[in-house]
Amino acid sequence: MRAVNLLPRETKQRTVKKESVPVLVGACAGVLVFALLGAMFLMGSGKIAGEQRKLDDLNRRFQALPPAPPGPTAAEEQLAGVQSPRLSALSTALSTRVAWDRVFREFSLVLPDDVWLTMLSAKSPISPSTGESSSSSTAPSQFTISGRTYSHDAVARLLSRLQVVPDLTNVQLLSSSRSEVAGQEVVDFSIAADIKVLGGPSS
Repeated sequence: MRAVNLLPRETKQRTVKKESVPVLVGACAGVLVFALLGAMFLMGSGKIAGEQRKLDDLNRRFQALPPAPPGPTAAEEQLAGVQSPRLSALSTALSTRVAWDRVFREFSLVLPDDVWLTMLSAKSPISPSTGESSSSSTAPSQFTISGRTYSHDAVARLLSRLQVVPDLTNVQLLSSSRSEVAGQEVVDFSIAADIKVLGGPSS
């Protein structure tokens, strides 16, 4: 038989196997790195695409908004300049205005059933020409009434009711006397008061 030396060949094969292991590990690591990079790239591309869609949607909404209104014209600015004096004049006029409908409604509510009027006179406490108050604390004359009733007690009751009317002040009895009308004994009276001005001092 022919003798064969196998020792050198086995050593060479083992050396080749030992040298091929790092190459395989490196190749696998490279594939994993490329796979991770690819996955990260795809995820980043998806996020960028989503943000781009949001940006496009916002741009469409912005373009759909109506245009901004034009600024005020010169005439409007001039009108705004005179608005404040007009409001001030209106406030002054309203502060001295007398609500006659309210005054007469309040008076009708407190007028007793057994009292009837023969005269009623009412005038504004503010002079229309000067705008100054014409009230007098000693002799009220802005709201005067004359009438008749059956007793002095009824006159006193009317006086007490007139004093609680919010728009009347300085209520005074000017005269009260007995008389006879068609065989019926009655009491003639005359009462005067002042009108309160909104925002002004009371008499």
